[in-house]
Amino acid sequence: MGVAYSVGEVDHLYTFFVQWSPDIYKGNKKHQQPPYLIGEKHQNHYLVVEKDKVAVINKLLNNPVNPSAKNWKIITVKDTKRRLSLCSSEDSEAEEPEYHEDVDNILPVLSDHSHLMDDHHLERLVVQMPPRTQGYPWHLAYSTAVHGSSLKTLYRNMAGLDSPVLLVIKDMQKKVFGAFCSDPFRVSKYCYGTGETFLFSFNPDFQSYRWSGENSYFVSGNMESLQIGGGGGGFGLWLDADLYHGSSFSCPTFHNAPLSTQEDFIVQDLEVWTVQN
Repeated sequence: MGVAYSVGEVDHLYTFFVQWSPDIYKGNKKHQQPPYLIGEKHQNHYLVVEKDKVAVINKLLNNPVNPSAKNWKIITVKDTKRRLSLCSSEDSEAEEPEYHEDVDNILPVLSDHSHLMDDHHLERLVVQMPPRTQGYPWHLAYSTAVHGSSLKTLYRNMAGLDSPVLLVIKDMQKKVFGAFCSDPFRVSKYCYGTGETFLFSFNPDFQSYRWSGENSYFVSGNMESLQIGGGGGGFGLWLDADLYHGSSFSCPTFHNAPLSTQEDFIVQDLEVWTVQN
């Protein structure tokens, strides 16, 4: 069913269609919800039309026989919802602020300055993270620049946490990559984590590698190394006890490409962020 908003001017538009293009509107009410509306400029009056009619209607509105058609234009449903939320009343004729498509992707608040991530990285990562993390600040739990290069210290800083973590690495080739893990890193005899865990790389374009469902080798750790993803000939991401040497191979857990330009890499900087209230 088509949905009309503020029906005061719909009759006027109906008359316009019947008079100048009767083949477009024949009273057929069996169409599904379309993604376009016709909206009267400077008013809150909208009429839903089918997507396949948009081109024809747009032509009519751009080259109208009836001067009243100049008061109408094609807009999207998303834009209509935004306009309705901005208007305080049907009679409001105030100019609307310019809309940006990325307004919904609000960048997370960082508790500390990141040496590895800027807005470009954050914009890509935040939309990949699970809904339960959205809207919460990110706290720096570990950084090689602050705490030195030690896996033991990383584990110590994770102790007592019960929230997801974001591991970000920059290697000596200046490539940025890492992993989002559903659980904080710890020493464990068995693998832990959930399907929320994923690998990512800016190499240079952003790529994310989510759980393939093939196995559950998400994260495992001991005092000698930290491993993320596995089941094949190598780990999706592996770091040694000094957080200095690392490697990244394609693995069944994520069906990822190697995250660095080389399968074996040297860590330049590393940060771990925790998302918590």
